[in-house]
Amino acid sequence: MTDRRVVVLPDKEQLAENVANRFVGRLAQLTQEGRDVHVSLTGGGMGTAVLAAAAAHGWARQIDWSLVHFWWSDERFVPHGDEQRNAGQARAALLDRVGVPDGNVHEPASTDDGLSLEEAADAYAAELARHAAEGGAWPAFDICFLGVGPDGHIASLFPDRAEVLVTDRSVLPVRQSPKPPPERVTFTLPVINASADIWMVVAGADKAAALGLVLAGAGPASVPAAGAEGTSSTVVFVDQAAAADVPEDLIDPEY
Repeated sequence: MTDRRVVVLPDKEQLAENVANRFVGRLAQLTQEGRDVHVSLTGGGMGTAVLAAAAAHGWARQIDWSLVHFWWSDERFVPHGDEQRNAGQARAALLDRVGVPDGNVHEPASTDDGLSLEEAADAYAAELARHAAEGGAWPAFDICFLGVGPDGHIASLFPDRAEVLVTDRSVLPVRQSPKPPPERVTFTLPVINASADIWMVVAGADKAAALGLVLAGAGPASVPAAGAEGTSSTVVFVDQAAAADVPEDLIDPEY
């Protein structure tokens, strides 16, 4: 398991700018290698704010977006045009603004696509497998963004539910989600943890208790975010409000 670094920024605005700067810089570096780059996105206010800040970055137009593939660790099973869709938020904030090719945007099926929830999960799993290395079932993401809920959930893996413990599937249907909307699809923890770098972006005082549990080593069954570990690094970017319960010795002022 990799050590978690915690980076604290004064407020949400500076948090979004800091993460966006790092994201654009990392993409610039990775795409210069001339290979496909896989990024898993998250939804929510901070996830969208980071993407909007990345789109406005001066280097954004210099990145070869034809090499960057975008995925979502979870998606709400609602119509494509529903404002709750993570993919719609990401398209408006970044993807459409920088001209990411349609074939590089791997959006889970919606209720408009004529599939059941189970079929949507299976179709997304098949899409992951098509982009995996030979013999694999999913690509190893270069960067995986995660939000963390006040209850400690990540993606649509919620505390004390069966989905967080599943290891033999890549994508699951989620029914009766404790957070609306009730139907979703989600990556399982093995897919998330195959990522080289996991970046959790956490803001707000309501997240402080959950973040404290994550950093204290809680088990993933009760605090799913505690089970997220990148193969290279795991970085938690937080604003000052969310950092209330973070011990000083866990904060990395130089990262």
